[in-house]
Amino acid sequence: MQMQERIEAALSQITRATAEIIDLERIETLIKRYVETGERYTVKAGFDPTGSDLHLGHTVLLSKLRTFQQNGARIQLLIGDFTATIGDPTGKSETRKVLDRETVLANAKTYTDQVFKILDPDLTDVVFNSEWLEALGASGLVALTTTYNVARMLERDDFEKRYKAGKSISVSEFIYPLLQGYDSVALKSDIEIGGTDQKFNLLMGRHLQRVYGVGKEQAVLMMPILEGLDGVQKMSKSLDNYIGITESPKDIYAKTLSISDDLMWRYYELLSEKSLEEIAQMKDEVAAGRLHPKAAKEALAMELVARFYDKAAAKEAKEAFDRVFKAKQTPDDMPEFSLESGTWICKALTETGLEPSTSQARRDIKQGAVRIDGEKVQDERLALDKAGTYVLQVGKRKFAKVKVG
Repeated sequence: MQMQERIEAALSQITRATAEIIDLERIETLIKRYVETGERYTVKAGFDPTGSDLHLGHTVLLSKLRTFQQNGARIQLLIGDFTATIGDPTGKSETRKVLDRETVLANAKTYTDQVFKILDPDLTDVVFNSEWLEALGASGLVALTTTYNVARMLERDDFEKRYKAGKSISVSEFIYPLLQGYDSVALKSDIEIGGTDQKFNLLMGRHLQRVYGVGKEQAVLMMPILEGLDGVQKMSKSLDNYIGITESPKDIYAKTLSISDDLMWRYYELLSEKSLEEIAQMKDEVAAGRLHPKAAKEALAMELVARFYDKAAAKEAKEAFDRVFKAKQTPDDMPEFSLESGTWICKALTETGLEPSTSQARRDIKQGAVRIDGEKVQDERLALDKAGTYVLQVGKRKFAKVKVG
């Protein structure tokens, strides 16, 4: 392949499914230099380890980082062990609870274990921002705060809303974007990527590189926010609408099949390694009735399982799903519980972990999503008063075996 063709192919892969790019010309220059001379460039991506598990929403960024690695980049995987103790205020309606150092470090360890399911470790530098932020000291921090004023900080959408609503904004939250921006100064990053909700913080890196005379201004690439299984809200563990990359192959497969047909194409675009041309062709075949949407969804589910495990695990997950849901059999490995006679059905569902609360259990019963031995539960006041063993089911993929009496 000729040099110009390689450059164009790299740019096509890098810009795929992006929401916004600031300074695309700089990215093109960096790629061109790599193709012509082999000189690598740096791409920074920050993760605050406020939770222990990564989900598919995180992999939208990680997959893009992998694409950069394939096109000449060294990744600066920044673990915000210092900033996580403050908490990113992005999108928050109130000040976040401060995390203790021990929790942050434990979460950071699980993050670094998980990211190499996607990233090439030989082209990844894992860095912790406590290294330079703790060394910044009081005088350095005061100097940092002089680079931006309060009026401009309040132009930020979430700060503006909280200020107008009379909700508290801590000084530490004002400092957070400055610290994230200073990370780019310390690392001398060429490019930084993040979600669209991070735009203010990402641009701060460009601003501070200019203020501190780094000699460059990082390009910024923003990826869309991946919707969760509900197709409405951002994928989040707290909303229980996520697919974790360390979940079992069976769960990854089943959860992927639970998304809507429309959302499937969004997942294909942001998560699949298929080309946009291949995805467009599949979409046309589904629209023309030559390919069933379920078959397209199964292909996506198998691709995701294979990525985090292997093809054999993907095949086994599909066979298990087909056995349970196509043949209407129950799974072989259900958790088992013992309940007292007369246990209220909603309490039984919460005690077995099938429902997070009795109020949610009531809602699911009303919607016909709860079954006992395959039969829909009609009465939310039902008591399990007959001795015996039963299979409780919520939705299509949650099962538990209970022994009553």
